Amino acid sequence: MTAPAHSPYIPQIRLYQDWLREQRGLRFADYDELWRWSTTDLPAFWQSIWDYFQMQSPTPHRAVLEGGPMPDCRWFPGAHTNYARQVLRHAGPAHAAGQPAILSEDERGRVRSLSWPELRRQIASLALALKDMGVQRGDRVAAYLPNVPETAVAFLACASIGAVWSVCAPDMGTAAVLDRFKQIEPKVLIAADGVHYGGKPLDRSHTVAELRAALPSLGHVITLRTPYAAERVAGAADFEALTDRDNAATAAFEPDWLPFDHPLWVVYSSGTTGLPKPIVHGHGGILMTMLAAKILHNDIGPSYAPNSFGERFHWYSSTGWVMWNAQVAGLAGGTTIVLYDGNPGGSKDHPDWHVLWRFAARHRVTFFGAGAAYYANCMKAGVDLPALQAEGFDLRRIRALGVTGSPLAEDVQRWGSAQFDALGTTAVSPAGPSQGAKAPSGGSEPRERGGPIWWCNISGGTDFCGAFIGGHRELPQVPGQMQCRQLGCAVEAWSEDGRPLIGEVGELVCTQPIPSMPLYFWNDEGKQRYLSSYFDMYPGVWRHGDWLKIGADGGCVIFGRSDATINRHGLRMGTSEIYAAVEALPEVMDSLVVDLEYLGRDSYMPLFVVLRPGVDWSDALRERIAGAIRSALSPRFVPDEIVPVAEIPRTLSGKKQELPIKKLLLGQPLDKVVNRDAMANPGCLGWYVAFAQQHLAHAAAHPAAHPTA
Repeated sequence: MTAPAHSPYIPQIRLYQDWLREQRGLRFADYDELWRWSTTDLPAFWQSIWDYFQMQSPTPHRAVLEGGPMPDCRWFPGAHTNYARQVLRHAGPAHAAGQPAILSEDERGRVRSLSWPELRRQIASLALALKDMGVQRGDRVAAYLPNVPETAVAFLACASIGAVWSVCAPDMGTAAVLDRFKQIEPKVLIAADGVHYGGKPLDRSHTVAELRAALPSLGHVITLRTPYAAERVAGAADFEALTDRDNAATAAFEPDWLPFDHPLWVVYSSGTTGLPKPIVHGHGGILMTMLAAKILHNDIGPSYAPNSFGERFHWYSSTGWVMWNAQVAGLAGGTTIVLYDGNPGGSKDHPDWHVLWRFAARHRVTFFGAGAAYYANCMKAGVDLPALQAEGFDLRRIRALGVTGSPLAEDVQRWGSAQFDALGTTAVSPAGPSQGAKAPSGGSEPRERGGPIWWCNISGGTDFCGAFIGGHRELPQVPGQMQCRQLGCAVEAWSEDGRPLIGEVGELVCTQPIPSMPLYFWNDEGKQRYLSSYFDMYPGVWRHGDWLKIGADGGCVIFGRSDATINRHGLRMGTSEIYAAVEALPEVMDSLVVDLEYLGRDSYMPLFVVLRPGVDWSDALRERIAGAIRSALSPRFVPDEIVPVAEIPRTLSGKKQELPIKKLLLGQPLDKVVNRDAMANPGCLGWYVAFAQQHLAHAAAHPAAHPTA
């Protein structure tokens, strides 16, 4: 089926505002007024989200919100829902419109399409198999799976029967996985026995066997069998066989109605120090927040609706990053999701940063999302989208670029915009139908646009599985900043004494609850870890741990983590601003800066840089880096020392390990400041340990030169 020819495209957030006007009699002069209503009248706003997205419950809720202050809040008490039920309600209309549920491709070129009826059947088949294994509501099902359709099926099967899902990516080592799964005592493990990444087959059968041996709570193991395993995992059930049932029972299967706050999944903090925090979110809260963010702010509509016909949503992620959860949430809005399983930069021997762009062209992606580092790598690798287009890879259907993970540098955003400008017509006009923007015909024609590609820059976290700050299809774009605070998110920048700041950098806080904030941490007696993680500085107010500046126009800039802030001679600076200046240089691939100022003493600030292959370190390059910081920021932020290194330490989710390196340089032992198993590249730590020892020895011998000694 095709969409009506030339049907008008209207931004999703405008459709919602039209509904508010027609159904609630609410009119708002501008977005700021709408946002203030959404954060001051929480019951009215969240009830409107419930009604607008036609949330269903067999029982009424007695209130929208009870309790308080945070974190002692309860949303929609009395209501029942189910994440999988919300997904499958789209199966009929989406399939009738000819839209697939999931499109996927791996780095070996295997392409698959999963229809909505087939998604429903596989969910039912696996859910019934889990029930046969004795899995009941509240039991945990752990997964060790890559970014493939089977993982989405497994998650939705668990959700459908009230089991609690938790997934780790197969690039994680045994110890890191066990640090997570041991805490939740899973009853079933679903695991891939191998993966293919970076051009290489990787056997994971031994890891699966180790996990089974170390998790005494397991009653069953299910393996997703691949050609990459050296041997089969003995005694494990076969995933494909368990999803193959097609009979009266699967046809009659319906997801259970569950209390609104029934646990949906356990996700984990990065585990920089100590055990990762196991964070529990609920079915209803995640649905409400995801629908509001994904559809209204990310402007991703149902693929079968005439207004957004042919929508295809891709966000490059591993299953170990919360953006996997966000990607799968596209299904809850009736959108076709497009998955890539593999290395976005090719292989070590054959680096290729065009991989995802060719993939996006092949599958007619309309919304393309990735981490900020991905776009920076594309720019530095010389990615040429117009040349790719000339080869027959049509990228003009991409109308939006999503970004998160870290702040996107202004120069990278300008580079990406220029690339898309050179492609000709691409995205929908931010001004909407009044300027003639049209919807695609059958999802096969590129949409017209009257302005630059739309960058949907967002910032949030695993903690509440959402975004505090994000995009707005109709607001102005300013490279280097995010457009607005999201609806329902009472976000402010606060001074240390709790004063809201405008035009100044402060602590990012959220003064009102949102539905997807954690229900609790697993096995957290008296919510002690939960309280200390978010409510230690401002009781009753969520402190997120980021530095934020909110402009007079509502635009927002994140300046890095507030616990890794640079404080030079009384002037504070987020690390992201230094990275933006340094990493704009073509010679620099990556960098990390720490400030060893503490207890009122003068700071000592080293900057570590990874150079582009073939670039030699020299005094001239050192001066170029210092000059870039001096020019872009201030002479105050020129480092005391610039040191070339082989690697920047990062977590498994890609975050720079600023605080652990800072603590290491202050003399704390390695095992107290970092969990090696939570790192993507723990092998680089030896160099930093040696550097710290040298620094501390020199500081002790020359205290005048090192005031922090």
